[in-house]
Amino acid sequence: MVNEVLAEAETKMRKAVDALKRELAAVRTGRASPALVEHIRIDYYGVPTPVQQVANVSVPDPRMIMIQPWDRNMLGVIEKAVLKSDLGLTPTNDGNVIRLPVPPLTEERRKDLVRMVRRRVEEGRVVLRNIRRDALEEFRKMEKEKEISADEDKRAQDQLQKLTNAFIAEADKLGQSKEAELLEI
Repeated sequence: MVNEVLAEAETKMRKAVDALKRELAAVRTGRASPALVEHIRIDYYGVPTPVQQVANVSVPDPRMIMIQPWDRNMLGVIEKAVLKSDLGLTPTNDGNVIRLPVPPLTEERRKDLVRMVRRRVEEGRVVLRNIRRDALEEFRKMEKEKEISADEDKRAQDQLQKLTNAFIAEADKLGQSKEAELLEI
């Protein structure tokens, strides 16, 4: 029973860290990356669809994202979706492809993005702690119902704390690397 609770907590923590990693990948740095447009959805004949499912997204150079739709009729739709998104990029459409020039970030914008990254990492830590709290409640309930002994409860709590510390360290490392990437000129 204890191992099941620990395995479930580990799975949830892994998913939380993966979600944080995806969130941080979408934060715009001075460099172009296909991850910047992953969250953009377009109306593909009435169905909200990610851009990658209707077009090739490539990065020909560090300051340019190129979106080449498989269906030319989608050029305008993709362009409007990019304009509506929170990226702050202005697309240029040449009739075949959409180019998104990624301008260098100002110092003030970099600091704002660093603050946002720190806030998201802290939110990730809170999610990890909540998962730990739920597992601890399970252990206490099992001990109260005499399914495990007090010693097993203590060992399980220690294992859970080590697991939580490892995932929090991983989240912190993700945040630090993103901050370094943002502050790099």
